[in-house]
Amino acid sequence: MNLLEKIGMPLLHKIDPETSHGLAIKALRVGAAAAPGLITSSRLRTHFAGLDLPNPVGLAAGFDKNATALLGLSRAGFGFFEVGAATPRPQPGNPKPRLFRLTEDRAAINRFGFNNDGMEAIATRLAQRPRDAVIGLNLGANKDSEDRATDFAKVLAHCGAHLDFATVNVSSPNTEKLRDLQGKAALSALLAGVMEARAGLERKIPVFLKIAPDLSEAELAEIAEVATESGLDAVIATNTTLDRDGLLSAHRDEKGGLSGAPLFEKSTRVLAQLSKLTEGKLPLIGVGGISNADQAYAKICAGASVVQLYTALVYGGLSLVKDIVRGLDELLARDGFANVHEAIGCKREDWL
Repeated sequence: MNLLEKIGMPLLHKIDPETSHGLAIKALRVGAAAAPGLITSSRLRTHFAGLDLPNPVGLAAGFDKNATALLGLSRAGFGFFEVGAATPRPQPGNPKPRLFRLTEDRAAINRFGFNNDGMEAIATRLAQRPRDAVIGLNLGANKDSEDRATDFAKVLAHCGAHLDFATVNVSSPNTEKLRDLQGKAALSALLAGVMEARAGLERKIPVFLKIAPDLSEAELAEIAEVATESGLDAVIATNTTLDRDGLLSAHRDEKGGLSGAPLFEKSTRVLAQLSKLTEGKLPLIGVGGISNADQAYAKICAGASVVQLYTALVYGGLSLVKDIVRGLDELLARDGFANVHEAIGCKREDWL
């Protein structure tokens, strides 16, 4: 942590988590957060799903839901970052409190429920985005929508001109029955609509799918099949979990999705399984429990081409990004890899 984070983070942890999160976004907007700028090297630079990235460490969706801190995030050291989730119409999300720190577990539980300003407001902000960053949008559906599958295509059609990639999010546990869209038939139909919307854009962008970590082997196999048949450019493994095994915090029984350290092993095993199912031919993004360079490297060795983090920033501050990126560079050099691509899946079997 830098000096500002050492002073500020203990204070932020004394107030409501959602309020703290809002203050962090404001700090990014006014330039009062860690800003190391571009971090790259010949080992870190990578080409992923049609995107040229300065490094393979990204920010997961949910941190900047409404795309209000794009400039600050572009200077934070990430190789790419994802905003949203965005839904066609604005919605307030679930009642508060809906975000809980599990400090003893280095984790968090959230049940936000896709609270956001809606695709029109978010598209307006994305239109003014920094052009030297790689920015994606997490696509969501309104809670009261009569046709949730169509919502994803609507958001992509409206915002796609301002994006470098888009993610279909059918794996959030906080919108009732949303995860039902991960079933083979429903997912195939949904993705067909999204791909049709992409075809209507002036510039073709990669489309990713974000999956849950709580899938059975059979369900994971179905998703691998649908992902391949649908022409997806990558899969993000994984979203938050409903599992609560081994937690210590008093908040462990709160409803919602669990993220952070307890998710690392579970999400990495799902990642490795998916890598095996797709024979390493479908690019994967490793997410879940990453809080240091060793864990980012482990995801890559398990089959990820790139990684994303979020919850670790709650405990390590935004300067953690720089530490992970530079540490990953050192690990690649230590093991004799000339670039990230050479390390992908090198220890996949250890996770199966």
